[in-house]
Amino acid sequence: MNVVTAIKLYITRMTEETGPGMKVLLMDKQTTSIVSLVYSHSEILMREVYLFEKIDAVVRSEALRHLKCIVFIRPTKENVALLCNELRNPKYGTYNIYFSNIIPTADIKLLADSDEQEVVREVHEHYADYLAINPHLFSLGIHACSEGLTWKPEYLQRSCEGIISVLLSLKKCPYIRYQSSSKMTKRLAEKIREVLTKESNSFKFRQETDPILLILDRRDDPVTPLLNQWTYQSMVHELLTINNNRVDLSHVKGISKELREVVLSAEHDEFYAENLYLNFGEIGQTIKELMEEFQRKAKKHQKVESISDMKNFVEAYPLFKKMSGTVSKHVTVVGELSNLVGQHNLLEISETEQELCCQSEHSNQLQKIKKLLNNPKVRDIDATRLVMLYALHYEKYTNNEIGTLVEMLKKREVPEKYTRLVYNILEYSGINIRQSNLFDREAVAKITKKLFKGLNGVDNVYTQHNPLLTEILEDLIKGKLNMQIYPYLGNMIMTKRTQDVIVFIIGGVTYEESLAVYNLNKQNPGVKIILGGTTIHNFESFSGEIVSAIDGVASKYKSRNH
Repeated sequence: MNVVTAIKLYITRMTEETGPGMKVLLMDKQTTSIVSLVYSHSEILMREVYLFEKIDAVVRSEALRHLKCIVFIRPTKENVALLCNELRNPKYGTYNIYFSNIIPTADIKLLADSDEQEVVREVHEHYADYLAINPHLFSLGIHACSEGLTWKPEYLQRSCEGIISVLLSLKKCPYIRYQSSSKMTKRLAEKIREVLTKESNSFKFRQETDPILLILDRRDDPVTPLLNQWTYQSMVHELLTINNNRVDLSHVKGISKELREVVLSAEHDEFYAENLYLNFGEIGQTIKELMEEFQRKAKKHQKVESISDMKNFVEAYPLFKKMSGTVSKHVTVVGELSNLVGQHNLLEISETEQELCCQSEHSNQLQKIKKLLNNPKVRDIDATRLVMLYALHYEKYTNNEIGTLVEMLKKREVPEKYTRLVYNILEYSGINIRQSNLFDREAVAKITKKLFKGLNGVDNVYTQHNPLLTEILEDLIKGKLNMQIYPYLGNMIMTKRTQDVIVFIIGGVTYEESLAVYNLNKQNPGVKIILGGTTIHNFESFSGEIVSAIDGVASKYKSRNH
């Protein structure tokens, strides 16, 4: 079960099935992202693909009849209409058409009717309809999937299609479990079952195990996306934002032109692949080692004294140049992370966040929050997330000071969109909505037992928190996951031991949860877990998710607290 391999395999197959010769790849916006995540530009060129076109581009290149066209698009009504137009007036010699998901027979007929010049060689379904981020992590790139605390219909449809594609690409026909407290999880589970029934012929796989699809709702754990992070991939997303493996560094002072946007891809960057789960202290050490190795190699190449020296240097140059690019990229990224950590007191903030999650010491925590709110070095978003965590933890506490802290945010002149979030999060995920008590004493005792061992540079206090997902999956693996809270759809009950699990979180996942799944896969040989979500959150995107979700919901908090 590896989503990156599954998508790569489909794209490789497309380029091979078209046969030798110069090719053009015709895609839509979403399939462009799907391909670029797993294939670098140079890798695609090696497969004789020399031109990339967007099917909805206003201006397209002129007719090039000597090129073979690989069409890779999502099977939407708009795309089918655009492709029909293309086939009526073909720009290329032949067309091999690949849809990223199940295509209705009626749409195939429309294409056949439009292919008057008989340029279409083949039409296939290749189920690559999701973003493969890491081998065990996928996203659908849907920001703000709900409104009025219920599905936006188009995103319910898109989520269903994305999960069906994941199942088909991994050749899994699963039992479905969902979170009983969430109408959204049940709705999606039923929609997926409808497709499994309707398309039953496509799901006749020989399966060694009975896979489980577990559908969860972000609203049950609002804490994880609110926290500052301390592993490399998570930190980059939290502080700089990763968008389809790209990080925008154009705001960094004195940045060179080639580093304004960098690509962080575990598929194409060995250093990143080896270090994306390391914590911040360890990253500093590995960057230092990488630089030292580079300097050793650079010194060696300074001594070009003979013809054979020159020959050796020329042969090693591409690798040398690649290493030089890797060093400058990661030194820049880690340098910027380090600046932000120091500049904005992130260690002290993170320690307080972790205490809010894992301990209940109201007056002590309140004093720490007030002190940080009065510190001008603390960013508005960090001040806000501290108050949000406090509100979630102490919502029902008799002497809570949620109102006082909100007033302190206003006094700091924090933008209104942030101050409103404190009440928004209670509307979205207050104590009456969550079925898991994220702050109970027993859970705290469990969490403290699970501290990361032997962290260099970053003390345990910054990584005490364990996402709720860890607990859910540990129970699932042991066969102890509560049937009332996470029922099977349609009263089916699986009797075999759990081995293959696909988890999908409506409302988005985090890189902290991805790390938890990575660790669970390592600790449980024989169990394979894939994690997916509507999107991958940092604080900013999660804020947008909350605001969209409660849009149109009558607020009961403001009136009570003002």
